[in-house]
Amino acid sequence: MARTFAGSGRALVVALALAGCVGARADVASDAPPANEEQHDQRRSMLGTGYLEKAEVPDSMTLNPPPPAAGSGALARDEEGARDAVSLQGTPRFRLAKVDADIFTPDGQSVFSCSAGFVISEAATPKTNALLRKTLADLAFSTYPTKTHYQRKRPFMVNGQPTCTPDHQAMLEKDGSYPSGHSAIGYGWGLILAEVVPDKAAQLVARGRVFGDSRRVCNVHWLSDVEEGRVVATAVVARLHADPEFRSDLAAAREEIEQVRGSLPVPDCALEKAALGGGE
Repeated sequence: MARTFAGSGRALVVALALAGCVGARADVASDAPPANEEQHDQRRSMLGTGYLEKAEVPDSMTLNPPPPAAGSGALARDEEGARDAVSLQGTPRFRLAKVDADIFTPDGQSVFSCSAGFVISEAATPKTNALLRKTLADLAFSTYPTKTHYQRKRPFMVNGQPTCTPDHQAMLEKDGSYPSGHSAIGYGWGLILAEVVPDKAAQLVARGRVFGDSRRVCNVHWLSDVEEGRVVATAVVARLHADPEFRSDLAAAREEIEQVRGSLPVPDCALEKAALGGGE
């Protein structure tokens, strides 16, 4: 089940890191202007084209409150969540977090296969895979107004503990922690797949939730980062339903699964069962 980042995957991680590091300070709200159009277009070309124009993506600054303040109960909750994450290092749950971190390769969406009950991949389910790949840019960029504004430090920068993706740490240090883009992507994919495979809706949305929490387990996001990423994802998916091309591709993916589901391979779910207790 484990996969490694291809070169193109690394480039996309760089694109996401660049999206949040333009001119912002390390731990306070940024008073720098947003990224210019040339920088935005460069990142967009690396991530691919989504369904929504830039102006159509819901504004995360409207959706997300400020991150937890120093001395607050909310920050204490985040810190407790980070301590719990560190205690999971070396366990199957930590290994699953590393798998969930790899979302930019062509079969990154295969992490939902166990919840669906069949393999989701570029080869096995091309229309479904293409639908999710195209929403990647919409979901990934949706968190960046808030990320860039606050530039919150990530847990590993505060607690000095390892992450599940040490080769990404230098990039992540420049990318605001709040809210989590991976959480937005994973939860958004779970919501979309719930419509493609409606009889597995609960399992798929639950897996999207677990996917986001993998970022906390990985020690790269706080609990509140993950939670607010889900809020942004919900708004983006709602907005996608107003797009005719998205609705058409969603219907095509649903039809694809109805036609080929019985012949699709059964995924290897040993790691998920070990990590999640056989749940999602």
